[in-house]
Amino acid sequence: MSNKTMAILAYVTIIGWVVAYLQYKKSSDRNPLVNYHLGQSLGLIILTFILGIVISIVVSIVPSLYFLSLILSVLSLVFLLLGVVAANNEVIKPLPIVGKLFEGKFNFVS
Repeated sequence: MSNKTMAILAYVTIIGWVVAYLQYKKSSDRNPLVNYHLGQSLGLIILTFILGIVISIVVSIVPSLYFLSLILSVLSLVFLLLGVVAANNEVIKPLPIVGKLFEGKFNFVS
């Protein structure tokens, strides 16, 4: 599997992330592109999961705020697509708005 494919696969669900991570660990050349996108996608997955739980609690208390979950879903999808585009272009660039939060946080990936 090529480095570009592993970087793209990291953004495709948690199963895709696990497959990309295992392939990255198995490969002899540890490309910084794959390492970076593994960290960005893991951060996005964790952030989306945590915000999803928080939004669910808020919506259960105030049902009229249901649109917040829709906004979260759309933003999550947009960030995911931007990550895939960056990985496809082989660019090491953080995701907009939230990407700087994840840089250097997941050193276990390397």
